[in-house]
Amino acid sequence: MIASAKMRPMSILYWMALGTFAIGTEGFMIAPLLPSLAEDLSVGLVAAGQLVTVFTISYAFSSPILTALTGGISRRNLLIISMAAFAAANVVAAVATTYWMLMAARILLALAAGLYVPNANALAGAVVAPEKRGTALSIITGGTSIAVALGVPISALIGHGFGWRLTFVVVGTLSVLATTGLLFGLDRDVGARLPVASLHERIAIVGQKPVLLTLLVTLLWATGAYTVYTYLAVFLASETGIDGAHVGLVLFMWGVSAAIGVTTGGRLNDRLGSKTVILSALALLAASFVTMSLSAYVLAPPAARVPVLLAIVVWGLAAWSYFPAQQARLIGVAGVKLASVVLSLNASFMFAGFALGAALGSATIAHGSPAALGFVGAASIVAGLILVFAITREKNCGRRGAAEQRLSGGSGCGDAALCRL
Repeated sequence: MIASAKMRPMSILYWMALGTFAIGTEGFMIAPLLPSLAEDLSVGLVAAGQLVTVFTISYAFSSPILTALTGGISRRNLLIISMAAFAAANVVAAVATTYWMLMAARILLALAAGLYVPNANALAGAVVAPEKRGTALSIITGGTSIAVALGVPISALIGHGFGWRLTFVVVGTLSVLATTGLLFGLDRDVGARLPVASLHERIAIVGQKPVLLTLLVTLLWATGAYTVYTYLAVFLASETGIDGAHVGLVLFMWGVSAAIGVTTGGRLNDRLGSKTVILSALALLAASFVTMSLSAYVLAPPAARVPVLLAIVVWGLAAWSYFPAQQARLIGVAGVKLASVVLSLNASFMFAGFALGAALGSATIAHGSPAALGFVGAASIVAGLILVFAITREKNCGRRGAAEQRLSGGSGCGDAALCRL
């Protein structure tokens, strides 16, 4: 029997999703709290921003390696252990008395999160009937979406009102609840024979040029988005005069638009295709970032508020409508059989982009101005747009060349310049 005898399969999914909700909240909540956290730990904003970088880069590189190395361990035990470790690391973060202690806690949090999320997605299909696997996966990933929409802004409000340490206590409590639900809800043998791709197989998939190029688009998207997001609180305070608890309200607005974007992006992908959605989303995202920086440079802080806030709404809609379309495109490129592996790699490239974005935002703050963050983020998004166009040209060229070869016995595309990237 696939489903747990202790708890209905759908109930188990919600406990698993509570884990991804806790991880999503913790992963994103630090950014709006950077000013107060830096002041409390007596470090500069740039140093505080490294707490974001170290989490994202640790997640990106550890997740595929740890998932492959633990392939022989029970999926149930891995989920319980990783979520319990995540809860413990939140406690360490909450009581951290020094910058370096908090840094170590963030690394532990990333390692636990990078092990939990891909295994939760893999196990989701094992606790339900085959015809419900799509729904199961949407519930697990929905935990992250809800974290973006609600968890992060609520954490920001709590952090600004009661201190950043309490946010770790709240997330730690959610993690304990998720661990308890998994402990009593999952049968000991659930997912026992669930296949796990080896590290070699994962590397082999990345070695396929179409897959690698598509993953690089995710890297550029994430880099641009996190360049701005990491220091959004700094940007709002210096360029619009919005600070303190009001930042949490702005994030709530952004989160709601992001949640709408995820839902809308999936539906538009089904109607229009992934290419159209990806190109439109990236173009709108770049435009929203440019608008933010232009407003900061041209307008006085009070006058810049309205265009900046409108741009942030468009940012949330565009950035997260891209995500389901990109996932669909990756599955189309890699094939349904390798869907779970390529989506796990997509998450790794996304977090690698988050790390690069945090570092790029840090460099912009250190050597430039918060007002330039939008321009720098937009540059990365435009690079992603160019790459999508390049992939499309190469794909069209390949089709044209194959057709010419069938018709005339030629050796490929008739226009060598068109074929060359």
